[in-house]
Amino acid sequence: MDDTPQEITSLVGREVYSNNGVFVGEVEDLRLNVDGQAITGLALGNLNSELFTDASRSGQGVIVPYRWVRAVGDVILINDVVERVKQPDEEEDELIA
Repeated sequence: MDDTPQEITSLVGREVYSNNGVFVGEVEDLRLNVDGQAITGLALGNLNSELFTDASRSGQGVIVPYRWVRAVGDVILINDVVERVKQPDEEEDELIA
C-alpha cells in the first residue's frame, strides 16, 4: 500500500470493491482512533444489496475494519471476506423461490 500521506477526507465518496472485483459500497465516513492518529474503519453506504440485504433495505450502512483494506487508489480494494457475509443457505432459498 502507498505510504504517501493524503487527506483522509479524500477517501469519502470512493467506491469500495473486494479484491475479486465485487462492488461492496461507497465510503460515507471514517472511524478514527484520535489518540493513535489512525483510521480504524470505513463507514460504507450505497451498499451492494446482494451482499448486505438487511442493511441496504433499511438504509443503514456497515463499518468495514480498515485492516481489510488492501489498496487505496481511484477505488478502494478490500479483502474478499465481505463476500462471505451472505450465507450459503440464503442462496439455496433464492433458487427454490
